[in-house]
Amino acid sequence: MDDGFYMRRCVELARKAIGFTSPNPMVGCVIVKDGEIVGEGFHPKAGQPHAEVFALREAGNLAENATAYVSLEPCNHHGRTPPCTEALIRAKVKQVVVGMVDPNPIVASKGVERLKESGIDVVVGVEELLCQKLNEAYIHRMRTGNPFVVLRYSLTMNGRISSHLGKAAHEPGGYYSKLLQEYDGILVSGDCLSRTTSAETGANQPLQIIIANNMNSLHLPITTIESASRVVIISDKEIEVKPSSEKVETMVIKPLKLKTILDHCRYLGLCSIVVDLREEHGAITEVLGGCLEEGLVQKAVVEVCPVWDESREEYLPSVGVETRILKDLRSYVTNGSVLIEGYVS
Repeated sequence: MDDGFYMRRCVELARKAIGFTSPNPMVGCVIVKDGEIVGEGFHPKAGQPHAEVFALREAGNLAENATAYVSLEPCNHHGRTPPCTEALIRAKVKQVVVGMVDPNPIVASKGVERLKESGIDVVVGVEELLCQKLNEAYIHRMRTGNPFVVLRYSLTMNGRISSHLGKAAHEPGGYYSKLLQEYDGILVSGDCLSRTTSAETGANQPLQIIIANNMNSLHLPITTIESASRVVIISDKEIEVKPSSEKVETMVIKPLKLKTILDHCRYLGLCSIVVDLREEHGAITEVLGGCLEEGLVQKAVVEVCPVWDESREEYLPSVGVETRILKDLRSYVTNGSVLIEGYVS
């Protein structure tokens, strides 16, 4: 097996913790000796031991003179957990293969340098693009300080924006359910409240952020309150919210634009946000103006449903005046709908 094989296994392990590690990255580690995997591990949750620790525990004495594969550079600082570099050094591994350097300024090649200083051979950049995609939200936040934002919407075959999702999108394994499992928060309109929770088993539910501008009152469905981990209602003025709940908080932000909302999300410690666009005219549309020019949206997820609907007149609203080319496009069919994903250049 080559280095790429074991690094892909690291990524596979890391993905077991989708939705649980934020604000930390997802990381997987594999210990290999004489061509055999003798230890595996992944970082399960922020505050818990890192992937290297679990893999070394499983390997035990077999870690000596073995090769450690890790999808992200091992940390070299004391945070909520001890530095992983020291664990690898104490285990006497002979080589460490790293998927990508950690963009966190606290780490930023210091882990690689510490391992090399101790006499361990270090290889960097194996399956680097795969490792970067695994933690694209974490990387973006480290480089910009802002949450990673994906704009999601559904279209009919004749180009009308749809307030409904495609078949089984909400159900376990559906694209929408898995998307919400992965992201820290979801931004929705108070004009078009609908089910916005993940159906994946054991999913950590995203923070629900409801935009309620130009509204005097808002009635939340009981299901929204019960299913959400927490609900934040943002408006441009004081608003009455019923029913009251300890899980619901309100906030007034002026001016009410995507940038000011994301500034608050950053304060809350959110690394990734889904902006769920369901209507042509509404609260979400109003806050999106200029979002592309300001570089606030990093990714688009578009669902094209197998429906021709002449009863609706809503088309996709303008979110900026510039023409942008999306890169790294990917499309696939899911439950009869076509899902298109791309990154805003």
